[in-house]
Amino acid sequence: MSDEARLREYLRKVTGDLRKANRRLRDLEERAHEPIAIVGMSCRYPGGVGSPDELWELVAAGKDAISEFPADRGWDLERLYDSDPDQPGTVYARAGGFIEDAAEFDARFFGIGAHEAMAMDPQQRLLLEMAWEAIESGGIDPTALRGSDTGVFAGAGVSEYSARVPPELEGFRLTGTTQSVLSGRVAYTFGLEGPAVTLDTACSSSLVALHIACQALREEDCSLALAGGVSVMSSPYLYVDFARQRGLAADGRCKAFSARADGVGFSDGAGLVLLERLSDARRNGHPIVAVIRGSAVNQDGASNGLTAPNGPSQERVIHQALANAGLAPSEVDAVEAHGTGTTLGDPIEAQALMATYGRARADGPLWLGSVKSNIGHTVAAAGVAGVIKVVQAARHGLLPRTLHADEPSPHVDWSADAVKLLTDAQPWPRATRPRRAAVSSFGVSGTNAHVIVEEAPEVRVEGDQECVVAGPAEQVRVPADIGAGASAVVPCLVSGRGEAGLRAQARRLRSWLVERPELPLLDVGFSLATTRAQLEKRAVVLARDRDELLAGLEAVGAGRPSSEVVLGSAREGKTVFVFPGQGAQWDGMAVELWERSAVFAESMRACDQALSGFVDWSLEAVLRGAPEAPSLERVDVVQPALWAVMVSLAAAWRSFGVEPSLVVGHSQGEIAASTVAGALSLEAKMALAKGASMAGTATCSSLICC
Repeated sequence: MSDEARLREYLRKVTGDLRKANRRLRDLEERAHEPIAIVGMSCRYPGGVGSPDELWELVAAGKDAISEFPADRGWDLERLYDSDPDQPGTVYARAGGFIEDAAEFDARFFGIGAHEAMAMDPQQRLLLEMAWEAIESGGIDPTALRGSDTGVFAGAGVSEYSARVPPELEGFRLTGTTQSVLSGRVAYTFGLEGPAVTLDTACSSSLVALHIACQALREEDCSLALAGGVSVMSSPYLYVDFARQRGLAADGRCKAFSARADGVGFSDGAGLVLLERLSDARRNGHPIVAVIRGSAVNQDGASNGLTAPNGPSQERVIHQALANAGLAPSEVDAVEAHGTGTTLGDPIEAQALMATYGRARADGPLWLGSVKSNIGHTVAAAGVAGVIKVVQAARHGLLPRTLHADEPSPHVDWSADAVKLLTDAQPWPRATRPRRAAVSSFGVSGTNAHVIVEEAPEVRVEGDQECVVAGPAEQVRVPADIGAGASAVVPCLVSGRGEAGLRAQARRLRSWLVERPELPLLDVGFSLATTRAQLEKRAVVLARDRDELLAGLEAVGAGRPSSEVVLGSAREGKTVFVFPGQGAQWDGMAVELWERSAVFAESMRACDQALSGFVDWSLEAVLRGAPEAPSLERVDVVQPALWAVMVSLAAAWRSFGVEPSLVVGHSQGEIAASTVAGALSLEAKMALAKGASMAGTATCSSLICC
């Protein structure tokens, strides 16, 4: 080879290597900035809020969730209150935000003993419930994640529950009250093997947890991640400590950016979001309710005080989050602010927003609000409350008003109109780009977090194997296989650990469906069967229409018998496919399923083709009773026909994820074909078809094969 040829070969190789390196670099950059989908959400907040939909109803209606101190927490309320802010151990407020029945917990549901449950911090109990609900809201059976690399990232603050554990339960106190066990308990209970991290950055904890979860997903440390925070006040220490600092609102309410702002009002809260890489969520068919476009975390550093907010640091974290998202400030419509209602913190935050988002806003002002005005400051669960609020706002196209702010703070210059306070609700129309909002959380320790949330992308239907039905607040994925023609009766499954749980679930489902009359019956039945855990105690409502479903659920919820309801208890076991052989035929068998199930029809056509080399009749003609077709009464016809029907039924069941542990059949051919359902080559099908056709002239013994 000449020197020139060697040089050309070398240059080709170098050019090829450079192209490969560039591709790898682009892949790494895309992965580092890939949007993260929110596929599930759950929460508990003051005002009886038990779900993201209920949180939306509360903020959209402009309700105030603050109430008097609860009488069921063992606080000495008479001694706790004192109007003198200098009186040790007292507070000058009588109200705050509290989760109703925070001590209630179904320990048996999670396989936890009564004594251990009593020693568990209510924050652990709530987080378990939130995890289950967030996973199920993503259309995933929580029990199916056992052994997966799902991560748990939980924010939590100081809890004084350990002091309330009685001596006889000391054996459970360590695991019941140690903060690290908050995330570990969730991972252990659900069998999750990804990262499990509990972190405390005070008020910014849940938003920092979400940021770290997004990083873990992009680095492929996990494929799913639960992220959020929890805060339950077992003692009034937060009130007492802030009262000493004169930082407590006298009426327990956060008056964010208001002229009446006089301090913080603290509350209980818990919230989780289920996260997944956007590409994975699309591929897996999970409901995408919103997208995390970017996020950032930083620290105040050596500022003007350990606990004092720092404007320049807030500006930096906003710029970092925008850079991470690849967005300009003008591409964000609203900010869910930290907005605690303090005379020092709110003006600093407003100024930082004006310096970052308030410039070059040709499409209108930045709208500013704070959910703390509705529910108070939920500390470690505050940031995720803001995320859930803006997700719901984007889905409903409305920016709710901020309470207690009819007169905006005089310490903020609002005259430029670049940033406007949501003193009234504002419509949030979809422009030429997606709706976007940012959420801020600033910890008393100086740790700041900023997250940019974007509305869910348009749902795309790919291929003809599925269709997507989207309601105003839900997305249900139904295989086209069953969507083309629904059965006259749709079975709708409800389950629980016990009788009480089953009834409660039926009542809850009925109430949910009453508020959503637009959901098709088939979608409801399919989702109940395929996207929820199937627990031991079960009820199936056989419904021909929506009214029958609601009536059946009402009967289950009340414990009344109904001819449209089948009740039973399921035991853990293995699935068995039973192929009955000759004698199970009837006129017109399998015709309806052939017309309605694409998987069944494909398998039947393959069997028909395989049989064609050994018989002189058409399988479809026989089943449809065509005049020229032979009768099923002939043994040389019925055996191959039943073989094809059984094999195709197996294929249909397996397409829904049902895998047999045992196959019981009338012939070797049935068993062999069913165990590979649809994966056979034509030659293999022909061989089995030969066996099936020959079975019509010989006596076959039953065979059990595993």
